[in-house]
Amino acid sequence: MLSYQHAYHAGNFADVQKHLTLYTIVNHLLRKESSITYIDTHAGRGLYPLATKETQRLKEYREGIWPLWQSRHQLANPLLNEWLNILEGAQPEIAELSHYPGSPWWLSQQLRQQDLLKLFELHPGEHEHLNVQVLPKQAQRIYGDGLASLRKLLPVATPRLCMLIDPSYERKTEYQEVVEAVVYTMEKARHAVVMVWYPLLPAGHHHTLLAGLKESGIAKIWRSELQLYQQSEQTHGMYGSGMLVINPPWGLGEHLTAAMAEITPLLGATSRYHMDWLVGE
Repeated sequence: MLSYQHAYHAGNFADVQKHLTLYTIVNHLLRKESSITYIDTHAGRGLYPLATKETQRLKEYREGIWPLWQSRHQLANPLLNEWLNILEGAQPEIAELSHYPGSPWWLSQQLRQQDLLKLFELHPGEHEHLNVQVLPKQAQRIYGDGLASLRKLLPVATPRLCMLIDPSYERKTEYQEVVEAVVYTMEKARHAVVMVWYPLLPAGHHHTLLAGLKESGIAKIWRSELQLYQQSEQTHGMYGSGMLVINPPWGLGEHLTAAMAEITPLLGATSRYHMDWLVGE
């Protein structure tokens, strides 16, 4: 099934959580000089104009990046301010929020000469959009299934590996497929930093993912969840967003909790952020 297009959801609250987490982790990894291979298994378009008919249909950015952008000059958290300042660089006119960047853009902004970036996208239309984005020469755009390609990619040639797994979860089987992909990755690169995004939906299928990873034998898995609504209030659609990080950098939870303390009040009275260890510490 290849119906999912992230343009309908660009800049929503899940993107805020996902990309702030991604940015924070990459910043930590860049403290060392050794090269990194980044793998984005579900890259999407790379950059989303908010004026497109897809994005305007749902306008989910109004409950995500928009209130942060409007309040950006009043925010005190250094990490959040830094992230929003970089977001300004994606705007043709700095004072106006007209584009929201996806993970390929966020990753390419921090890409060094010695690093590699592999961007997978299976949807033909989305891959066409990705192909026209301006990216560094170390970024390789691959038309294919990111999870299925891991057996050919791993182990990587660089000393370090950082991976983002961000499927649409249109198929229930994807939750188990992600478990298998993470387990395989850790077998081939036990020090890899792997991020997994998942939706919080009324059906609760994410518990398959959480249970599978909890029983996998992986030593350290950090979890955070951002809930926009109370679970009991939602009969369909996402009520929240989750992120798992295998081998999280030291201090990740502290930095993100401080940033999210400023974000959650801007997202509405029912929004809340929670972090803990799924496995480990």
